[in-house]
Amino acid sequence: MNAASDLIARLRGMGDATKAAEMSAYHKTSREFLGLSAQPLDEMARDMRRTLALPDRLALAQGLWKSDIHEARILAAKLLTQARIRPDDAPVWQMIAAWVQDFDSWALADHAAIAGAKRLQADPSRLDEVEGWTRDPNLWVRRAALVMTLPWARLPHPKAQDLAVRERVLGWAADYVPDQDWFIQKAIAWWLRDLSRRDPERVAAFLDGPGRAMRRFARTEAQRIMRKAGS
Repeated sequence: MNAASDLIARLRGMGDATKAAEMSAYHKTSREFLGLSAQPLDEMARDMRRTLALPDRLALAQGLWKSDIHEARILAAKLLTQARIRPDDAPVWQMIAAWVQDFDSWALADHAAIAGAKRLQADPSRLDEVEGWTRDPNLWVRRAALVMTLPWARLPHPKAQDLAVRERVLGWAADYVPDQDWFIQKAIAWWLRDLSRRDPERVAAFLDGPGRAMRRFARTEAQRIMRKAGS
């Protein structure tokens, strides 16, 4: 058995069949679920990030992802979730970017997006590739473009280049507004809500412009923090 197979066997031994059935019903996919919570996966990933060399971690992450088991894929994403990876060269980003085409649910997409966001922060030139995702027929790929760029909505003291990225992503969000899919609208609202902590005026301008056509729940979510601050 290889390292990924050994680890999957270990995960199976930790699983809970009752919880696995509940998770499968909730996520509504045919993917196998083992019934594991986030905490043991977090602990395992933290230990392996500390002890495994990067090439071994990449090989393990790819093996876990290819298994198509929910918890194994979550763990694969967590193995590559790290602010500083040295060397921060193409293989790590290329692996995460390749996973994007496999996204078919918010849970997997969001965990992988957290890993991808850190690689975008490390090298913002990768945003050129992400911009291509905004036109992908897969809604989860389009959504990932917003979720992976959330760090720029949260920056407390953005530099000029960071403000340029914000405007670029807000342009993507504006293009998304006509798409009434709940998950797309939620992603727009999420970006605006987080940005409202730092730049409520810019969020208000978006909502008065292209955001007028957002679904009501999304507009409400986008304004939630601003309304609370004004109450």
